[in-house]
Amino acid sequence: MTATTTPSTQTQLPPLIPRSLLFGNPKRARPRLSPDAKYLAYIAPDEKDVLQVWVRTIGQTDDRQVTADKKRGIRAYFWTYKPDQLIYLQDSDGDENFHLYAVDLEKNIVRDLTPFQGVKAQLIDLDPETPDQVLVGLNLNNPQKFDVYRINLNNGAVEFDSDNPGNIVSWTADAQFTIRAAVAATPDGGSDLLYRETPDQDWETLRHWSADDEGGALSFSKDGKTLYIVGSHEANAQRLLSLNLDSREETVIAADDQYDVGDVLIHPTKRHIEAVSFYKDKEEWQVLDEAIAKDFEVLRQLRDGEFGIASRDLADKNWLVAYLTDDGPVYYYHYHRDTQNAEFLFTNQPELEDLPLAKMQPTSYQARDGLTIHGYLTTPVGVEAKQLPTVLYVHGGPWARDTWGYNPAVQWLANRGYAVLQVNFRGSTGYGKDFLNAGNREWGAAMHDDLVDAVEWLKAQGISDPDRIAIMGGSYGGYATLAGLTFTPDVFACGVDIVGPSNLVTLINSVPPYWKPMMSMFAHRVGDIETEEEFLKARSPLFFADRIKKPLLIGQGANDPRVKQAESEQIVAEMREKGKPVQYALYTDEGHGFARPENRMHFYAIVENFLAEYLNGRAEEIGEIEGHSGIVS
Repeated sequence: MTATTTPSTQTQLPPLIPRSLLFGNPKRARPRLSPDAKYLAYIAPDEKDVLQVWVRTIGQTDDRQVTADKKRGIRAYFWTYKPDQLIYLQDSDGDENFHLYAVDLEKNIVRDLTPFQGVKAQLIDLDPETPDQVLVGLNLNNPQKFDVYRINLNNGAVEFDSDNPGNIVSWTADAQFTIRAAVAATPDGGSDLLYRETPDQDWETLRHWSADDEGGALSFSKDGKTLYIVGSHEANAQRLLSLNLDSREETVIAADDQYDVGDVLIHPTKRHIEAVSFYKDKEEWQVLDEAIAKDFEVLRQLRDGEFGIASRDLADKNWLVAYLTDDGPVYYYHYHRDTQNAEFLFTNQPELEDLPLAKMQPTSYQARDGLTIHGYLTTPVGVEAKQLPTVLYVHGGPWARDTWGYNPAVQWLANRGYAVLQVNFRGSTGYGKDFLNAGNREWGAAMHDDLVDAVEWLKAQGISDPDRIAIMGGSYGGYATLAGLTFTPDVFACGVDIVGPSNLVTLINSVPPYWKPMMSMFAHRVGDIETEEEFLKARSPLFFADRIKKPLLIGQGANDPRVKQAESEQIVAEMREKGKPVQYALYTDEGHGFARPENRMHFYAIVENFLAEYLNGRAEEIGEIEGHSGIVS
């Protein structure tokens, strides 16, 4: 037994934090100001612990629940510019066929605006100059493509607006609420920036981004003569640019050599760019409009943590500001621009405020080929970061990245005594196109080498006990877990795969129909199903299940449209046939991840006890968890 697991060391750790505090629903979250600054809306659980939208009148305590979702809980909602009306998106048991609902606060009525079976709604835009309408993408005529529809918020009428020729993946409306720009996927794995002066004109291509570049449209200027775009063309990292639609000339607004543009703050009515962020180790804001420079200075000094403008009214006198920290909840403030005073509203999880939570440290190391890999290390409170049991926690995507800040799973693992390393391996976004493209065709290869190199770094630093390092993650992170146990069977002590693909061939052949425009990009970055099936099989853990030596736990949602249930079940069957140690938890009312708190609590209880068994960490007993849909085998 190593020093880190002696009883004396265990007692140096803070008390176990109940899973219910870490994985339960927030008390109040995602607040938004109504455009007229009359109301504050937020998400909070009802008496059955289902997340609903709640509304209060600003300056009063008349909070009331305005939605009645039966089971899954609402996560995405938006104020419209029609007085006393908001909208929200909801799917059925994780199938991602989202419907758009309208909530009339005066009449206390909720109405499904897109009541079409098996059809997915995508919110495109709302505009203050056209308050009675919403632009929505629907794959109503063809499941493979989203056309644009204009929905009347007064009577629910759905009117066809713009036809998708089949390859458009995003749409941009101007200040007159007219679709005038779009991005279309191209057969080479890249994309085209499309533009039309008026809706009755044909699309013309303003720019092509190759498969190794990224770009997109953000917004039109107020007068419609400028299109704000981002793109990595003629640079390593994505830059923020203004495109003059008369001269077709591009002007750089903001850029960084290494890091892509992050968030862009645009004035709600004047439509000019006010500030832009670049996410490095943490988010760094660059103020471009002197009119808000003093406001940002005041907000920087208000409290510690990263801040963002979560919401603002149309008069731009009231801002709702969120402060993110790594060892506590999100703090929300109502900032009054005229007086430059801020009043504290609430935190999303007040019970976290007094808990002994761990700090998250940005870190980096050199991969075997010399590439610098960035990530975040979190170690337990109360013990020295030496020879610890460790979880390598791998993000999904893979075209995404980990960021700094409170993460319930990371805090849970640290509280149980584990060091946690999150790695932005090659192919992760945000670090420029050279870093992104270094991950092309490297699933299960150089992308995985980066994770193995992370393990070597942890061991070289003395942070981790070499015999007690687990790999865990969701989606691509689940794939990485399977790759870890098959391609490098001696590196990890055990693995936890959450909705991860096991076979790249069946993954590609079973994606939702509306992913079809993106499959050329997938062919470029992962492998071509038409010509490279053997290559894709060689990168698929399913075909190497006989190499697995260490225990595996798999969690899956039965309705997952991205990584189908079969992806988990085929490797479970293969392992069982070969007598390999595998445990499988299927959730019948979930999709790509676990939205319901009962299911989260149930699955993480199983994970916690699994890790305790194979890494010798601490665990809270599983106990009775009512209402979950998990089937464990």
